[in-house]
Amino acid sequence: MKEIRAYIQPHKLSQVTVALMDIPGFPGLSVMDCEGFGRERMQHIQDYSPFLPKKRLEIFAPDHLVEIIFQTIMRVAHSGHHGDGKVYIIDTLEGGRISSGERQADLG
Repeated sequence: MKEIRAYIQPHKLSQVTVALMDIPGFPGLSVMDCEGFGRERMQHIQDYSPFLPKKRLEIFAPDHLVEIIFQTIMRVAHSGHHGDGKVYIIDTLEGGRISSGERQADLG
């Protein structure tokens, strides 16, 4: 099991969500508002802040779905402009489903 963590432009959230929901067996996702900056920083004359709004997606997926989820986010979130975001794949050792008490390495 892996975690796919993506930071995307807020205006791309709907398109990315619809594309992910079209993947057979898609396990679901969590979305959070966040702010940050990378190498490219936006310059403001008044009230300077380097932080730009993003949406953070967290998806815990079985190994066989990781590549298609990763590629879908990369394709759909791409606009061709700086600041489109980042996608990370992180190893997850195990998880648990609170409602059933189930604990296992692959909760797919």
